[in-house]
Amino acid sequence: MQVMEQPSDVLRQFRHGDLDAFEALFRQHQSEVYGWIVRIVRDPSAAEDLTVETFWRIHRAHARFDPGQGFGPWARRIATNAALDYLKTRRPEADVPDDLASPQLADPGVSEEVRRKTAYAFGRLPAKLKAAATLALIEERPYKDIAGALGISTGAVKVRVFRALRLLRKELRRQGIEP
Repeated sequence: MQVMEQPSDVLRQFRHGDLDAFEALFRQHQSEVYGWIVRIVRDPSAAEDLTVETFWRIHRAHARFDPGQGFGPWARRIATNAALDYLKTRRPEADVPDDLASPQLADPGVSEEVRRKTAYAFGRLPAKLKAAATLALIEERPYKDIAGALGISTGAVKVRVFRALRLLRKELRRQGIEP
């Protein structure tokens, strides 16, 4: 079956299981999905694997796709779920080694120890809180976009970011750093 030029036709064909339509959507959205995932998991190698996993999930769920809705937001939501699954199953990282080189931050007033302890505290957050906090605080994505990707309300995003900040402050205080 020939993939037509109209985006709505491609979306309808994808919904009916057309592999050419799926391939066209994959080519069009692959880099966007990868970028979204790498923002959440903060690991380019894992993001590559998760991008493949995301498109596998998209392919399997083609019959549930609504062509009247945008493909991008639907793909981001599936990508977010794949990233959260990864974060939930990944073992918490051990203490960061002292000899680990880190890139220079714009603020030289922040010591290496504070950066290291902050990264450690951030890594210990529950997956759902970490995803919301990463997208909101580090990537500075709009709450509306985060809410759509996580499948929750904007208010719930704000609550998750607030809880993440509260847990980060608590962990940093435990480590002897006053945030």
